Amino acid sequence: MIKNISIFALIWLFSLSASFAVQKSPLFYTLSFDSTLVLEDTTNENLIHFSHQYEFVPEFEDNVIQERLALIENEIPLTYNPIVNSFIRYFTVTDREYTRKVAKLQTKYFPMIERYLKKYGLPDELKYLAIVESGLNPKAQSPAGAVGLWQFMPLTGRLDYGLSENWYLDEKMDMEKSTDAACRYLSFLYNYFYEDWPLALAAYNTGPGNVRKAIRRSGYKKNFWEIYPYLYRETKSYVPQFIAIMYSMNYLEEHNFFIEEYEYMPDYETIAINGFLSLPLFAEHSGICMETLNDLNPELKHGAISENHNMYPLRIPSHQMDFVVENLNEIMRFAGQGKEHFERLVKNEVGSTYGRQKLTYKVKSGDVLGKIASTYKVRIADLQQWNNLNGTIIRVGQPINIWIADEFYDQSNSKLASASQNASSNQNVNIQSGEYRVQVGDTLWDISRKFDGLTVEKLKKINNLDGNSIKPGQVLKINSNS
Repeated sequence: MIKNISIFALIWLFSLSASFAVQKSPLFYTLSFDSTLVLEDTTNENLIHFSHQYEFVPEFEDNVIQERLALIENEIPLTYNPIVNSFIRYFTVTDREYTRKVAKLQTKYFPMIERYLKKYGLPDELKYLAIVESGLNPKAQSPAGAVGLWQFMPLTGRLDYGLSENWYLDEKMDMEKSTDAACRYLSFLYNYFYEDWPLALAAYNTGPGNVRKAIRRSGYKKNFWEIYPYLYRETKSYVPQFIAIMYSMNYLEEHNFFIEEYEYMPDYETIAINGFLSLPLFAEHSGICMETLNDLNPELKHGAISENHNMYPLRIPSHQMDFVVENLNEIMRFAGQGKEHFERLVKNEVGSTYGRQKLTYKVKSGDVLGKIASTYKVRIADLQQWNNLNGTIIRVGQPINIWIADEFYDQSNSKLASASQNASSNQNVNIQSGEYRVQVGDTLWDISRKFDGLTVEKLKKINNLDGNSIKPGQVLKINSNS
């Protein structure tokens, strides 16, 4: 599921050379200001230097680490081998600052995660998976678009697990709803992959189809380490990371990690909000710290609740619940004001999607960014922001995301749908065989909208698709009789 490998590039270098034995001679590690790791032999005791701060870093024999893993092993096998060892060394030696950071957050998010794991009868140790996925950051976003504590992709979150998204909120960032969805997905994967947790974890990362492919290529082996050579590189590192993180979090003191200040989430309850609400104004008039409100409601992307969202369950600290309930009408009188000013500000922000609906336009010969902007009544800067474009160069066939103002949406959508239908009829659809050839930028949602009575779920069923991934040139059936 995770598509973000920002902190694991260096880890992979370790795993590539994982066949080495654990270095027992003392080492002096220097992490320079440009984050370049330099290893030097030394006869002194093991030290690690981070920005002129020295600390003792103990090292342990293989059998010690193996015995420790055995002590914390529960339902999920914690295999120890040179690959796992390289990741343990990364978290306990190379990137100790990252390990400290996530260790502080355990106390903030684990109690909530543990409740949901217990609700679904899942192993308690799966809580460490949230560290591998997001570093316990509910607002984490990967370059590929995965979001939240559990790094759900947009289509998976919305279509399969009901995690909705609009301008105001993204439920993939909702710590409780995303955790509930992750538990359901993990339960499915565990049952699907022969009640084998390492295989289920690998599938959480890369998708069931890729794990099945690796099983098939391995000669139908059903053990993670036996299909290991046939997995994608990122997935190869995923289960070892999980084992290494679990080990590191359970043996912090043994590796000379002493966390001075853990972070905590206050006990909280929900209060139903009807109508527009400005979170900063609510904080000001309720006496609740804005930082606390953000922590409790990370899914609110712009510090406001939509007027169209009735009975929104806003989380507030339990010890302030009575005061808010007693004074809610007065608080809302202030916190519900300023909607017009708020809308005016956000509508004018470059790349704002407020009050707009998304269309995907496919670049044709002769198109330039200015022409597209003029046609759909948006700014060039908006198009650049929505599509992560550094300049104005676009290529034929490139999909361009355009967020259309509501008043122009129906007209623009009809024009785009008509053009798409004509192109599909002429080029991409074989009516006699009932097949469609996937084009650059196509998604299952886009294809389903081109044919009456066709849904994403029906497309997936008649084409035996486990996920939502498709690629240009792929031929899809568009009806069950194809």
